[in-house]
Amino acid sequence: MAGEIMGAQTRSLVAFAHVASVQRSIEFYADLGFKVTNTVVPEGQAAPVWAWLESEKANLMIGLADGPFEASRQAVLFYLYFDNIKQTHAALSESGHSPGEIRYPFYMPGGECRLEDPDGYVLMLAQI
Repeated sequence: MAGEIMGAQTRSLVAFAHVASVQRSIEFYADLGFKVTNTVVPEGQAAPVWAWLESEKANLMIGLADGPFEASRQAVLFYLYFDNIKQTHAALSESGHSPGEIRYPFYMPGGECRLEDPDGYVLMLAQI
């Protein structure tokens, strides 16, 4: 409408997680299908301090934490969606991860399970 002020319009949202080791997190998230598309390695250092990870429509930034943090005190869950949760659960288990039991709550009839990343962030793996 003419004269109407348009509100803010978010175009995308990307989570940024502070981690103890960017390289360790890169390796963990690779098992969930993420590929590194950008990193920052400061001059004179060998390890990255920041990375951008992508898997289809999913994006995640990870950065080296300045000091100790408690992931369990953060009230955020990361939901990751898969075509086949049973297959995903089995593949992660075979790779040495410990996903929780697949449950079927009313809001996720295809099933979901819980997995913690190396820094203790809670990932909810769900069937599309």
